Amino acid sequence: MNILILGSGGREHAFAWKLHQSPKLKKLFVAPGNAGTAEIAKNISVGVNDFEAIKAFVLTEGIDMVVVGPEDPLVNGVHDIFLKDDEISHVPVIGPQKAAAALEGSKQFAKEFMFRHQIPTAAYESFTSENLEKGFAFLETLKPPYVLKADGLAAGKGVLILNDLQEAKDELKSMLVDAKFGSAGATVVIEEFLSGIELSVFVLTDGKGYKVLPTAKDYKRIGEGDTGLNTGGMGAISPVPFADKEFMDKVHERVVKPTVEGLKIDNLPYKGFVFIGLIKVGDDPFVIEYNVRMGDPETEVVIPRITNDLVEVFQAVANQTLDTIDLQIDERSATTIMTVSGGYPGPYEKGKVITGLDHISDSLIFHAGTTTNGQGSVVTNGGRVLAVTSYGTEFKEALGKSYQNVEKIKFEGINFRTDIGFDL
Repeated sequence: MNILILGSGGREHAFAWKLHQSPKLKKLFVAPGNAGTAEIAKNISVGVNDFEAIKAFVLTEGIDMVVVGPEDPLVNGVHDIFLKDDEISHVPVIGPQKAAAALEGSKQFAKEFMFRHQIPTAAYESFTSENLEKGFAFLETLKPPYVLKADGLAAGKGVLILNDLQEAKDELKSMLVDAKFGSAGATVVIEEFLSGIELSVFVLTDGKGYKVLPTAKDYKRIGEGDTGLNTGGMGAISPVPFADKEFMDKVHERVVKPTVEGLKIDNLPYKGFVFIGLIKVGDDPFVIEYNVRMGDPETEVVIPRITNDLVEVFQAVANQTLDTIDLQIDERSATTIMTVSGGYPGPYEKGKVITGLDHISDSLIFHAGTTTNGQGSVVTNGGRVLAVTSYGTEFKEALGKSYQNVEKIKFEGINFRTDIGFDL
C-alpha cells in the first residue's frame, strides 16, 4: 500500500515509525513531516489543510490510504472532501467526517452530546458576548476554581482555570468581547471544576465496532509539579497505574460504549480515533473533553505498545471489519519525555542545531518540531522538539531510561520537565 500521513509532529512520526514496520507498506509519505519522518518516509511540502494539493498528490502517487494526524483538517472536513470527489472517493481516510469532528471543534457540541447520551461530565453553560452579564451571574453560582473553555480550536491553549471570581469575569470578557482567542472564543463554555486525577483513554472505531487502546496520562504544564502555563504536552506514561480493572470497567460501561453508540444514534460518521480526556473523581470517571484524533505526546507511548501490524488495523477500520482484529498490547510500560525550545510555550527561537541523537540507546526518538538546515544538520523547528520514549517493566524503569537519554541530547535553550510521573 502507498500511504500518506498528514501532519508534522511527534504523533505523526510515531505513526510513520509503526506503519514503516508493516510488510504491507509499499511507499510512505508524510505531509509536511519533519526531520524524523524524513528518515523513514518521503516528506511532502504540502500543508494539512491544502486539500487541492493533497488531492493532486494522492492521484499522482497512487495513494491507497490517508491517515490524518492533527485535528484541523478533520474539523475542516478533509474526509468529506474525499467522499464527495469521484476521483478520490475510493481512498479511505482514517479520521472522522466533519460532522463528527465537531466533538473536538466545538466544546458546546461535545457537552450537548454528553448530556444527550448520559455520559458523566461536569455541569456547564455556554455564553456569547450578547449574554455576557448572564455569564457573570453563572460564575457567581459556582465555587472556585472556575473553568472557562473557548468553544473552538485554540491550539490547546483555550482552557483557563482560575481561582479568583473577578479574574474569571475579566477573562470571560477578554475572551468574548476582546477576542482573546479569536473566533475560537466567540462562544465560551463555563463549567464546574472537578477535582481528581486525569488520564486519557483512546478508542479506535470503524463506525460499527471499536477497540479500546492502552490508557495514557500526559503532563500539560510547563513547570515542575504541574505548574505554569499549559503546553501541548511535556511527557506521557502508559499504562496509567491507577486505572485498574474495576475503574476501566466503569469507563467502558459509562463512557466508551455510550460514546460509540451515541455516534451511531446521532448519525455522526466515524472511522478513526476517539480521544477521551477523563478525570477520576473518587472512584468514578467523568469526561473532560473529546478529541477526534490521537493525543500528542500520548501517541508516542500508546502506539509503541501496540504489537499488531498497524496497516492491517487501519485497513480493518476502512473496511468496517475492526471486530475481526485481535488487538495485541505489549505488557511493558512506555514513557516519553518531551524536550522543548527555550521560552516555550511563550516566544522561542528556531534553527538551533541538535546534537547527541547518534548517542541514544535503548530509547525511541520521535521528532516533533524539527527540520534540517542547509548543512544537513537536524535543527529545532517548533516549541516541542523531540520526544524520548522508553520501555520498562514498570513506568519508573522506563522513565529512568528516557531521562538517561534526554541528557545526551543538546541544543541551545533545551528545556524538559524532570518530574514526569511525580503524581503516580
